[in-house]
Amino acid sequence: MGGIIRSFGRVTLAILILTAVSGCGILDFLDEDAQKPLEGKRISILLHERTLSADPELSSVQIVLPAPTPNAEWPQAGGYPNHAMHHIQAADSLQRVWSTDIGSGADSETRMMGSPVIAGGIIYTLDSQTNVSAYDSKTGNRLWITELTPDEEDDGHMGGGVAFEDGQIFVTTGFNQIIALNAKDGTRQWSVTLDAPMRTAPTARGGRVFVLTITNELQALDARDGKMLWTHTGLNESASLLGYASPAVDKGVVVVPYSSGELVALSVDKGRVLWQDSISAIRRTDAISGLAHIRGRPVIDRGRVIAISNSGMMATIDLRTGRRIWDNRIGGMESPWVAGDYVFVLTNDAEIAAVSRNDGRIFWVRGLPKFTDPEDQEGLITWTGPILVSDRLLVAGSHGKVMAVSPYDGQILGSEDMPDGITVPPVVANGQVLFLANDAELIAYQ
Repeated sequence: MGGIIRSFGRVTLAILILTAVSGCGILDFLDEDAQKPLEGKRISILLHERTLSADPELSSVQIVLPAPTPNAEWPQAGGYPNHAMHHIQAADSLQRVWSTDIGSGADSETRMMGSPVIAGGIIYTLDSQTNVSAYDSKTGNRLWITELTPDEEDDGHMGGGVAFEDGQIFVTTGFNQIIALNAKDGTRQWSVTLDAPMRTAPTARGGRVFVLTITNELQALDARDGKMLWTHTGLNESASLLGYASPAVDKGVVVVPYSSGELVALSVDKGRVLWQDSISAIRRTDAISGLAHIRGRPVIDRGRVIAISNSGMMATIDLRTGRRIWDNRIGGMESPWVAGDYVFVLTNDAEIAAVSRNDGRIFWVRGLPKFTDPEDQEGLITWTGPILVSDRLLVAGSHGKVMAVSPYDGQILGSEDMPDGITVPPVVANGQVLFLANDAELIAYQ
C-alpha cells in the first residue's frame, strides 16, 4: 500500500519524541475535488466539543506497545466478541492484491452499515440492499450470494451487519429480522421477526446471539433455532445518531451500549443486571440532549470495560463490580482500540489521541483533516477506525482517503486513495487488510 502502511519499525518509533507534523506536503490531497455533498442543511454536532490537549507531564514518556501478533480471523464486528484486538501483525509494506464489487453501494437513501467479517479464509459481506455474499480471501472470487429482502418489502434496507460463529452467519436487517445462514452455502436456517429494526451487527458467543434494536431493546437468542432466551430494555431516546454499537461479550457478561448513554452489564445466561452506568456528558444543552448515544462499540479488556459516548465522556469500568476506574471528557462515535497500556480513539473533533488505559491521561493528540475544502470549511469529513496494524494506526475517511498515524507520537506516516469514501472501519485477518468503500468495492491489501 505504497506510502500509507509501510511500517517504520517498532524500535525506531518507540524512541521518537513527540513532534509536530511539518509542512512537508503530507496533506496536499486536500486540494483534490471533494465529493458532492448531500442535499439539505448540515447541522454540526461538533460545536460543543473541545479540542483535546496532551498531558504535559507525559510529553517525555515513551509509548511501548506489545509486539504485533498474527490474527487468523475477524469473525464479528470489532473483531472478536469482546472487541479487544490489541496489536495485529501484517507486512511492513502492504500492497493491493485484489478488489471486487460486493453488490449495491450507498446512495442518498441507504448507507453501508456493516463491516466485512472473516472466518476460515472466507469473507462475508452485507451490501446496502441486504444481500449477503461470501468471497475467497485469497482471490476475491464470490462463492455464494443470498438475498434477504422480503418479497413484500421495497424499503427498509438500512440494516445492521453480520457475525460468524460455529459455521453460521447471523444477519441483522432493517426489516426487523435476525436471520441465520449456513456459512458454507448461504442457505437460510432460521429467521426471527422482532418489534423494531436493527442498525448494528449482532454479537454471537457461546451459542447465543445478542441483537440490539433501534428502540434500545437487547434480545438474546439461541443460535441453534432463534428461540428467545431473554430480553432487556434500556431507556428510549427521542433522537439518536445513524448507526448503533454491537454489544461486547466476555467472561459470562454482555455489556450493552444504548443510545441513551447507558452502559449496562448483564449475565449472558439469564440477562440479570450486574451493574449499569451512564457515560453521557454531565452538562448537555437541549440542542444535543438527544445525542448521548454510545455509537462506538465498548471493549472488554482484561477485566475492564472501555467505552466512549458521542456527548463527551470516555470511561473505564470494572467488569465485575461496575466501579468506574476513571473517566475523561472525550467524545467520539467510533470504537476505542486497546493495545497494552494504551487506548487509541477518534474524537468528534477529527482528532486521534493516545490515552492511558490506567488513568485516562492523554499522551498525544493529532488533528486530522476536517474538511475537503478547509478554506471555506465545506465538505465535512467523517473518520472511522482506528485499527492498529504493525506499528501504524489506520483511519479511513468519507472523502476516500486512508491515513496511517504513528501510535508512538501521532505523526502522519502517509495516505492512500480509495475508490470512494469509507464509513465502516477496515478489518484485518491473516495479514490481509480489507477496506469496504461506499460504492461497494471491497479492496484487499497484503
